[in-house]
Formats: sequence, C-alpha cells, structure tokens
Amino acid sequence: MADCTCTHCNLVFDESVMIKEEHNGQTLYFCCKGCQGVYHLLEDEGLGNFYEKLGDTTLQPPSALEGDLEKFDLEGFEKRYVTVHDDGLHEINLVIEGIHCSACVWLNEKVLHKLEGVMEATINYTNNKAKVIWDPEEVKLSKIIETIRSIGYNAYPYDPKLQEERAVKTRKSYYMRILVAVFGSMNIMWLAVAHYAGYFGGIEQSFKDILNVAEFILATPVLFYSGWIFFRGAYYGYKNKTVNMDTLVASGALSAYIYSIYAMVTQRGEVYFDSVAMIITFVLVGKYLEVLSKKHAVDTLDHIIGSTPTEVTTVKEGVKSLVGVDNVIIGDIIELKPGEKVVIDGILTQGAASFDESSLTGESEPVYKEEGDEILSGSICLDSTLRYEAAKDASGSLLTSIVNLLEESITKKPRIEQLANTISGYFSTVILLIALLTFAGWLYATGSFEQALIIGISVIVIACPCALGLATPMASLVGISMSAKRNILFKEATFLETMAKSRLLALDKTGTITEGKPSVQTERVLEAFDVNLLYALVSTSSHPVSKGILAHLESQYEKLESYQLQDIKTIQAKGIEASYQGEKLTGGNASFMQASGISVDEQSEYTLFYFAIGDKLVARYELSDTIRDGAAEAIQMIREMGIRVVMLTGDNEQSAKRVADAVGISEFYARLLPDEKAKKIDQFHEEGEIVVMAGDGINDTIALASSDIAIAMGNGADVAISVSDVVLLDESPMSLYESYRLSRRTFRAVKENLGFSLLYNVVAVPLAVAGFVNPLVAALSMSLSSLVVVGNSMRIKTLKFKKEK
Repeated sequence: MADCTCTHCNLVFDESVMIKEEHNGQTLYFCCKGCQGVYHLLEDEGLGNFYEKLGDTTLQPPSALEGDLEKFDLEGFEKRYVTVHDDGLHEINLVIEGIHCSACVWLNEKVLHKLEGVMEATINYTNNKAKVIWDPEEVKLSKIIETIRSIGYNAYPYDPKLQEERAVKTRKSYYMRILVAVFGSMNIMWLAVAHYAGYFGGIEQSFKDILNVAEFILATPVLFYSGWIFFRGAYYGYKNKTVNMDTLVASGALSAYIYSIYAMVTQRGEVYFDSVAMIITFVLVGKYLEVLSKKHAVDTLDHIIGSTPTEVTTVKEGVKSLVGVDNVIIGDIIELKPGEKVVIDGILTQGAASFDESSLTGESEPVYKEEGDEILSGSICLDSTLRYEAAKDASGSLLTSIVNLLEESITKKPRIEQLANTISGYFSTVILLIALLTFAGWLYATGSFEQALIIGISVIVIACPCALGLATPMASLVGISMSAKRNILFKEATFLETMAKSRLLALDKTGTITEGKPSVQTERVLEAFDVNLLYALVSTSSHPVSKGILAHLESQYEKLESYQLQDIKTIQAKGIEASYQGEKLTGGNASFMQASGISVDEQSEYTLFYFAIGDKLVARYELSDTIRDGAAEAIQMIREMGIRVVMLTGDNEQSAKRVADAVGISEFYARLLPDEKAKKIDQFHEEGEIVVMAGDGINDTIALASSDIAIAMGNGADVAISVSDVVLLDESPMSLYESYRLSRRTFRAVKENLGFSLLYNVVAVPLAVAGFVNPLVAALSMSLSSLVVVGNSMRIKTLKFKKEK
C-alpha cells in the first residue's frame, strides 16, 4: 500500500499501519492514538489553525507517554490517590508542573472544563495544586493527564512526602539557571562600564566591536539557557492562543537581543546585550524568591498532611502485622507504642496511657486514657504500649477529616481571586497591544527605530500580571496556614473573605457559650417511680440535657437496669418519648410536656427537665451548664470590633437570660425550635446582614446551613461539623474572636495587595510609555512588585493571638 502522512505530526508511514478516520467529510490518518487524541483536542478547543501554522514541519508523536499514562488507571493507583464520592464521582489532587502565572492557571482550568466528563477543576496558583472531579464512566484519569500534557504542562498526584524531593529538584534547576544568569550579567556589566566610558569619551570602532562580540557571547546563554522557562511558557501560551507573563518577558528580551545583533553586525546604533541579561536575571531571581516564599507558606499545611502515618500494627489471633491504614476495618485491634501517632479513631481495650492532644484541642496538658475511653486520631501516645479497637476506618477518622478540610481549603478560590484571575487573563494581551502602539507612536514621533524599540520593550517588561495574580491566593494561603496552626480550620479560602465582611454573629447557647455538659442542681420527686424507667429513657438520647440526667442517676444509684423500651421517638430540641410494657414514658422541656397534655411549673432560672409516666408528672429536674472559660471576654472583644452578637436557644426565657447576662449579650431569643432558629437567620438576612452562626448540636444543623458562615465546635455532632464552613478544634470562645481577627487581617492584606498591584501598573506603565524607564529598571521593578505582594502577605504572620499573650 502507499505511504501517507499523519494528519497531526506529519510523519510518513505505510497506510496499512495508520489509524483511518472519517471526520467532517475528510479522511484523516493518524500514526498512533496519541496523535489522534491531540488532533481532536486542538479541534475541540478551536485551535485547528495550528496545523496551518505548522505547515510541513514534523512533530514528535506523543505515543511515548502512553506507557506512563496507563499507571493512572491502575487499581492500586486509584486506591492510593483517588477519592470515590457517594455519587460515584472520582476526585484527585494533582500538582501541575510548568505553571508560571495566573494565565497558566486559567488555560489549564479552561481546557479541563471543556473535557467531557470533568465536573470540576480548580487550581491554586500559590502551590500549583489542582483539585479535579470527574465521572469515570465518561473519561479516564489517564485522558485527563494526557490533556494537561498536550498543552505543554505535566501533572502528577499530590503526595506531601514527595513534595520536598520535587522542591529540591526545582531549586537545583533554578540554582544553575540563576548561576549562569548572574555570571553573565556581572561580566556584561563590567564590559558595559568600558562601553559607556567609550560612548562619552570616545572609542575606536574596532575596540567597540570586540566589546559587542564579548557581550553577545555572554548574553546568549543567559537568554536561551537561564531564560528558557520564559520561552517555553510563551510558546505554549502562543500555541493555546493566550498571552501570559512569559510572553512579555520573552518578547521583550528577545526583541532587545535581535536588535543588538543587528546593531553589532551593521555597526549602526548601540547594543543592549546588558539589558537582555539583566531582564532575564532580575525576573528569574524574582521568580525564584517567589517560589521559595510560596513553598514556605504551604510548609505548615504539608507538615500536617505529610506527617500522617501510612501504616499501623494490627493484632489478629495473637499475630502482629503491619497494615496500610486504608486496609484497616472497623473492629480491628490496633497496637500503639509510645511516641506513635493515632491514625484511626477507636476505643481503648487494653492498657492505659497519657495522650498528647495539643494538635486537636490546643491543650498542652497530657490527657490520661484507660480502658473504655475514646482515642482520637491525631493524638500521640506518650508513655505506654496499648491496644484499641478501631471505631472508624481511615476515611472516617478525625485526622483524615482535618487533612481533607485543609486540602479543600487551599483549592477553593475566593470571589475576589476569581475576579483578579479574570483581569489577569486579559492583562498581558492589553499590555502587549499598548507596547506595540507605544513603539509605533515613538517611531512616528522621533523617527528613531532604536529609541522606539527600547521604550516598547520597557513597557512590555515593566508590566506585571504576577503581582495581580498572587494578590489573593498568597494572602489566603498564609491566612489558612496561620489558622490551622491555631486549631481553626477554614474549609475554603473564600470563607475568610465572607467572614471578614460579616457584622452579625449568632451563637447557640448549649455547647457554644456553655460547656454543653449541664449538671443537675435540684431534683424534685413528685411521686415515687421506678428510676430505671427514667434511666432507660435518657440513655436513648445524645442531647446534653439527657446526658446530664444520665450522669446524675449514675452518681446517685449504684445498680441501674436499662429496660428494653419500645416506640422510642426523639423530638429535636423538645424531648423524648417511649413506651414500656404498655405504659407511655415522656421526658423533656415544658412546651413538650404541655403539648402532651401534662401541666408543669416553669418558674426557674435553670434549664428544666420533666419526667412523666402515663399522664402523671413524677419528677422535675433543674440543670445548670457551666459557661466556657473566656466566653464573656471573647464576646466583649467581638462586640468591640463592631459586630452585633445575638444568642439563639431552645431553652426557657429565664435560663437564657441568666447566661446572656453572664457573658454580656443584650439580644437573645429563647424557646426556639431548630426551624425557628433558621427562620431567625433568614430574618437577619432580610435586614441585609451577613450572618456567622456558631453551634455544635444536631438541633443547630438547619440554622448553620442557613447562615453565610457556619462555625462548628470540634467535638460537636458530626452532622453539625459536616454542614459547617469553619471548625474550632479547641472549642474555645476565644477562637471565635481570633477567627474574626484573622479573616479581617487576611482580607485587608488581599485588598492591600490588589491595591498595590493596580496602582503599580497604573503608575509604571504610563511612565514606561512616556520613555522615563529603561529596560533594566523595568525588569527590576517587575520583580520587586511581585516580591512586595508576597512580603505583604507574609506580614499576616505577625498577627499576635490572644492565646499567645
């Protein structure tokens, strides 16, 4: 058969080995599936004119990647790196290599979103980490990776343990490029001194030629070796019809280099090899310092995530074995030695030890645990070897939840960052047009090609989309890492922005302002009854009041029997009812008893619990909850920030007033059912308020879901934590205050960064257009502007916390 050419790479093969395809009335031939995939990707993205520009040039077919791509679809890879959602969707965190600016982020997100089957793709510019969610029925992960590679980038699974190794490799690459750039620039500047001296004092053309050639020799490796990363980024930007920061740097430096060669060969005009070298050197050093700063900012999160053990010692039928945490199932017996970190939540079954829970609660004092006590993942065993039974698997344990929250928080972009990225996407194109117009204007006005070119280059180089692109993610990342250090977990960076704008804080009483552990103050038995009935009833509820009654009964009676009750019903924020041997049992607050047709005495400043058998009231309990340490002080400081603080509770009026008065809250609402709390939140919304709600119980879930920012206490109900936006691991009211301070400080830094970035470009670009800035100063200014943004974001770390004072 005849030879034919591959439609994509232009390589010639026998027709019998080609992949033949009919497309839009045309017969297409591909030498491999790689070429076929890239062709359709370019066509789908509207980049078909690439082949017109390619002409007869041959390309290296991408088939060499196929073997590498297969690993992304292997079962072992999926178990290690891929999270499977309840709805069947898959999720992975990737690190994308080759991202240099916000335009790169925009390009990757755009291409991934257009890939059929990809449901979500968000990339964090500060650490190049991408969160991708896709439907495995429609697209394979290998196809997603192949798509990223086809537009000039590379992707690999995010693994904190490998991050340092990759960071060292990146630093070494920068070291060599910077070394060459600095060596070339320093020597060129010495030659430039002689050059400028000759310019003003006179110099023979032969000596000038020698200096020009020497500068050319030194500038060439600086431009094409040290500046290679800019040319590579510019090439892929051009290939995908985008203009980015690399385009500006590469075009500016290359224009000056080409003109200087022309001036050197024709001996007309001056050479600007020194400007070429300094542009590359300044911007490269600036990028390197930026990389170091960003890595420093994510070190906190990587330390938390990367320090998680991957294996545990399990004991089965007396045999110990080392097992991966993902293979541990509920009920397995795990052995823990001194100094080891708990990875799986469980119940202590053998032995006793002290545990360091400071990473979870902020408390430095060790907590003593014995048989029957709960062990939380993230804590560290200090002094004994023990065994415990796994109560959850790895994915459901507390430490995994914390890690997932942190990973989630740095991939979600605040609204203000989305706006900044949109602006950055068009910024470079606008600057390039301004530079061309500036060149044309100066050429027309002065008639000097050399002067017009140098001013045009200055315009290209001085503009900095990086400062604009870094403004929000850098500050958000530092804010999130600072909060994580202090046991405050923001699930998304966008919540920092929303909380900073809030002027109303709604607080639940029980478990938020108070400890959530009410204790019985008085007990009034109105008629003799079998106390085991009450014991059995309250044992069915996890409400703090029920737990308080349960603890009271256990302390007062030695032998209690838990009867088997029938028809158990829990009515949120009201009470519980059941039946035993045909007799109805009712326990709860006043409104619940009255709704059941039982009249009660409500006069008390404490929380009231009533117990009735049949239609007879047999006991009345008054319970008091301890107010959390620092609650009054924290609420006072929050109010001093100009925030309106209100308390929402299902408790009676007198009990609510007692707690509100104790902590300095003047506005409170009592006797609220869960849906009434949510309606109250909606009323605040109608008043134009951005509402932050803090709670910890199941009965707070509806109100938390209705608020703009939901804050959950770390030891609260799982469902309350699941709907929350911020989690306070140490459950301290002072952390509420610190959350407000940190969110406002971070948002202030974001506004400062954006303000500086916009002001810098508004001032610098016109100065360059007017001819007041040469390329050397332009390159230095561009690098410094990015470093100013990074440095200002790092200033968030100087924020002093109340708990540190």
